[in-house]
Amino acid sequence: MGRTSDAKNKILSAAQSLMEQRGYSALGVAEICKTAGVPKGSFYYFFESKESLALAVIDEHWAAELREWESILHSDAAPLQRLRRLFEATQARQQAGQEDCGSVLGCMFGNLSLEMSTQVDAVRRRLQDIFEAQVKMVGAVITEAQRRGEVTVADTLDVARSMVAQLEGQVLFAKLHNSPSQLRTLWPSCLALLGVQDGQVPVPA
Repeated sequence: MGRTSDAKNKILSAAQSLMEQRGYSALGVAEICKTAGVPKGSFYYFFESKESLALAVIDEHWAAELREWESILHSDAAPLQRLRRLFEATQARQQAGQEDCGSVLGCMFGNLSLEMSTQVDAVRRRLQDIFEAQVKMVGAVITEAQRRGEVTVADTLDVARSMVAQLEGQVLFAKLHNSPSQLRTLWPSCLALLGVQDGQVPVPA
């Protein structure tokens, strides 16, 4: 059981790395297995198709990203500080990707949305669920900031959706220009959505 589980993890890891660098459509099962160092038969033991592997990779990637989002957004810091730290973590992740492989990889969910959302319904629905989860998490923090009198917005979920869209758009620009510095305007843009000046953000204790 240990060895079969190890083979599955190797396939998932290889597929995620290849999908981040090259997308989904250009990949074949043989290449994924070669990169993973496992026989092709192992692939079909764990996955019915390349589509089912893509869904598993998305779930694995979201599980890791969700842990990071929760650790930041559920911390004891002030609400606006939590949001800022989320955006700083995003920029740091893109910077690390550039340092590791020479290019900004962008957001896997955003990349797959552009590539697959009109082709594979199961993937489109899964990505919709992930982005809606992100919107709700950001919305909860904005609601808390509103209760504390730090922001005043008409609809927290609408603003949260715009902030997640800003995040995705700026990450896309960072990938396009191969420059994480494209994300430097993300926080000021989100403050504008919240109707807050940077000098009004509470300073961490």
